[in-house]
Amino acid sequence: MTAPRVLLYVQHLLGIGHLKRFATLADAMTRAGLEVTFVTGGLEVPGLTINARHIVQLPPASAADLSFKVILDANGNPVDAQWKAQRAALLFDAWRVADPHVLLIELFPFGRRQMRFELIPLLDAASSAARRPVIVSSVRDILGGGQKDPARQDQMLALFERYFDHLLVHGDPLWVPFDATFRHVARLGDKLHYTGHVVERQPPVSVGQRAGEREVLVSVGGGAVGLQLLQTAIQARALCVLSQCRWRLLAGAQIGDAELQHLTLLAQTAGGPGLVVERNRPDFSQLLANCRLSISQAGYNTLMETLQAGAPAVIVPFAGGSETEQTMRACLLAQRGWIDMVEESALSPRSLADAVDRAARRTRHGREALRLDGAANSAAMVAGWAQERPC
Repeated sequence: MTAPRVLLYVQHLLGIGHLKRFATLADAMTRAGLEVTFVTGGLEVPGLTINARHIVQLPPASAADLSFKVILDANGNPVDAQWKAQRAALLFDAWRVADPHVLLIELFPFGRRQMRFELIPLLDAASSAARRPVIVSSVRDILGGGQKDPARQDQMLALFERYFDHLLVHGDPLWVPFDATFRHVARLGDKLHYTGHVVERQPPVSVGQRAGEREVLVSVGGGAVGLQLLQTAIQARALCVLSQCRWRLLAGAQIGDAELQHLTLLAQTAGGPGLVVERNRPDFSQLLANCRLSISQAGYNTLMETLQAGAPAVIVPFAGGSETEQTMRACLLAQRGWIDMVEESALSPRSLADAVDRAARRTRHGREALRLDGAANSAAMVAGWAQERPC
């Protein structure tokens, strides 16, 4: 008997959070016995492992800036009609070859408007196919600020009702219901499914594996933003009660080499061997589990991993462009007393040091109130829906 087939489509444009979440979903689905085709359209992320039977890399695209209005190709040039046609054809070919029982699309139609040139033709073909796949949208618990416009949400609903059979919301309604950021939840009916939060599995800890023990871990995810937080952390170290700890700063792959070198020189001047600057590491979850305190932005993946590790944390939510999603999530955690928060607009060495002092007095918290089983639950739902389409 052949395994049910699922095609996952994901497009990251600035950060890598969406890609990491889909890599976690792909791993859970592969472990559940599904044959996964993983289609990705963003820039390559070094060190990211994707556990899938087939991996399809489309010509990579990225956002020119925080407005997400201009899409760039791999050479940094604005994409043209020929490039779009090539991408759409390659995506169609990937779907045709995979012949999936389930087609799972990241964020669209609740985002990724920039990719309509390839997603609408794909959805038209899939929904009218003789062996139609079950078509599913996958979103985080909170929509970004630019996606909350009422007219745009009307368009989202229309597209969802036209093409999609199910919506996976990777969150918990007791934590934040989807109608907090999407006004048409009542229209979704039983197509809406909360999965719990998706978080990468923690690897087993070997005896003597104590990387990053008692360090202050400063991370900004894998994207191009976060340089200000790294620079401010270097300056804040001498002002707080954890100045004697080693501080380890992790820079995302899309922070340039020149910027990384500048950070390294700044750290050497400010703290010598007590400040370490390096690129993101594959053992990030282990560093979190062992750290004295975590300082980070409020991206979905980073926050879920921080809560899973139970680490005391200072969160500085990214608020560039029209983004409100990180701030909303961080405020919910701060209200529960699980983190200390500094608004990006108020970030300074002094404000960050004060927040570190507050967080340093906290004990490591439990996560009993959090549902962190979203990957396994999503895999189980997709496996069930795969039975709806004949082989």
